Amino acid sequence: MTKEILIISFMFLFAAMTVTWQIIRTAQHVTYITLADGRRQERSLPMLIRLVLPFVGMVPSFITEHASLEESRHRINKKLVAGGYEGLIEAPEVIGLRIMMPLGLGTVLCVLLGMSYGSMPEGIGNALASRQYMIYLLILILLGFYPDVWMKKSVQARHKSIERALPLVLDLLTLSVESGLDFMSGINRIIQYRAIDPLGEELIRVFREIQVGRSRKVALQNMAARIDHTDIRSVTNALVQADELGTGIGTALRIQSDQIRVKRFQRAEKLGNEAPVKMLFPLIAFIFPSVFLILLGPVLLQMALRGGF
Repeated sequence: MTKEILIISFMFLFAAMTVTWQIIRTAQHVTYITLADGRRQERSLPMLIRLVLPFVGMVPSFITEHASLEESRHRINKKLVAGGYEGLIEAPEVIGLRIMMPLGLGTVLCVLLGMSYGSMPEGIGNALASRQYMIYLLILILLGFYPDVWMKKSVQARHKSIERALPLVLDLLTLSVESGLDFMSGINRIIQYRAIDPLGEELIRVFREIQVGRSRKVALQNMAARIDHTDIRSVTNALVQADELGTGIGTALRIQSDQIRVKRFQRAEKLGNEAPVKMLFPLIAFIFPSVFLILLGPVLLQMALRGGF
């Protein structure tokens, strides 16, 4: 009997060590994307997704690749491309994450909660355990929405970076074109001397597509479809129209640069006007009670002491 217990204990220890090693290796994994000019850009998934991603294969493929989910997969692919994670994670894996994160992590967290309830005094533990099902349901809902929240945040962060860099890049491209360089040489000069950022990655892809034989119109339209941002779409439409009509690209670039800079200032003014409204809740919830406590606290304390006498 003792030998059987030792063997079972050893097997459980080996399994725990294997799972722990897999989790640590997955958590430390970083992916590098090689760009068209040979430089490498670090790209890594959030740790919570990296921990669950190896177990997504347990989800049956007929669920993640069902024909009824074709539209959902298309939307997910579009968000992954816009967020800069193309080739690092696929749409069926995201659908699998929506299933595995609530079932896997939600179960582990709720088991830990149940263990913590059991270690409490009987009355408190029973009172808290009665709400365990509601907490479990809440955890399932939150973990189920996490992949979509992550994709949305990634797209917003990438778009914000492109918005900040676009006016300067357009100015540099305008100066390059007006100084005598062609469009390809201007893009090549920009991507050579700028640090790698989301807009630089897209310009490298445009440069590479034109090099392999695609027309400038198709390369620019592909960039607009990948980024899926109104400013980029406006710039590409202006460049395509200028190319079709035979007008100067420098003039179109300068006009677009001025318009985007005006939009940038308008967005800043909008955020500035929204700031007082956003500060209203913290002001009422945190600052006003502190001010009232400082001003009226001594008076109330004196009134309480006098009433006690």
